[in-house]
Amino acid sequence: MSPAPRPPAVPPDPAAGCGPGVLHVRFRTADGTPVSAAQYEQLLHVLEQFTPVIEALPPDAALADVRGALRYFDRDAAGIAELVRLRALAWHGVRCTIGIGANPLLARMAAQAAPPGEIRSVPSDAGAVASFLARRPASALYGVGPATARTLCAYGLDTVERIAAAPPATLQRILGAKTGRAVYERARGIDPTPVTPNAPSRSMGAEARFAHDELDPVRRRRALLSLADDLGARMRASGQAARALTLTVRYADRSTTTRTRRLAEPTAHGPALTAAAYALHAALGLQRARVRSLALRAEDLCRAELAARQLTFDPADDKARRIEAAVDRARARFGAGVVRPAAKPGRGAGR
Repeated sequence: MSPAPRPPAVPPDPAAGCGPGVLHVRFRTADGTPVSAAQYEQLLHVLEQFTPVIEALPPDAALADVRGALRYFDRDAAGIAELVRLRALAWHGVRCTIGIGANPLLARMAAQAAPPGEIRSVPSDAGAVASFLARRPASALYGVGPATARTLCAYGLDTVERIAAAPPATLQRILGAKTGRAVYERARGIDPTPVTPNAPSRSMGAEARFAHDELDPVRRRRALLSLADDLGARMRASGQAARALTLTVRYADRSTTTRTRRLAEPTAHGPALTAAAYALHAALGLQRARVRSLALRAEDLCRAELAARQLTFDPADDKARRIEAAVDRARARFGAGVVRPAAKPGRGAGR
């Protein structure tokens, strides 16, 4: 079976902008396990058959703006979502859970509310959006992490309906001007963020899944150390460096929180990546959150020889880099598992 021709790369029809046309697609294998990196790349190509406006959300999701393809395929967004679901299952044995909305926020939340392997759409009229959002917990809003949700709940704003009814000035006093305004708009289903096409080949990721929902921050830090070490080794082996690092936390209820930090300079140095990962994790304020998996992704990759490094004149840093080079040589000769990262006992950074 040959794939359908890809639609021309034209901007979305403005007349279609008010209707549901954004898909949030989450991929899972038939037995419910995460897809591999190779499968993920192939599934992005399935989406490319329908639209060039695709934002990869590694390790297992993507946003796609199909408004410019509706007329080309003579289908609405739900019809295109059904084609995506069928092709992913038939060609790759992967189930797609798809949310459809007028913007990325509604599409994400629709996918979160959909049963595994199913499609859920949020109509674009204000009444339907308000009804869809009304009784959802504050933590269901994209961008509202556990710490922000606890702050809102302390003021009795524990549902999206109550947040939407609160005056914007009140939310800004509680959360700060920028965050308060953003949360107020999202509680009303407003999200001006566009779907930004990106290049998945310019990123590299790794994921750690826990045997049980993990409450212990020490074990989470150990997993982050392992992930950062793995990413650093792979980037150095391929002659690349990262300009940013993204942490994705998946919780027991299948919701996720994603945060990105720009690095001070492009790097593939393990300790620098580990420090950035720890900072991202600490900023979430997870405390007693039940974490199912952690994913770390090196973003905005560049060639290592093109990355300038600030000289520190620090003997300890020079020694760490020499040790790192020796470890890379040992792994290249004897295998990746011959050397593992370690840290002082009790620090929660060892493996």
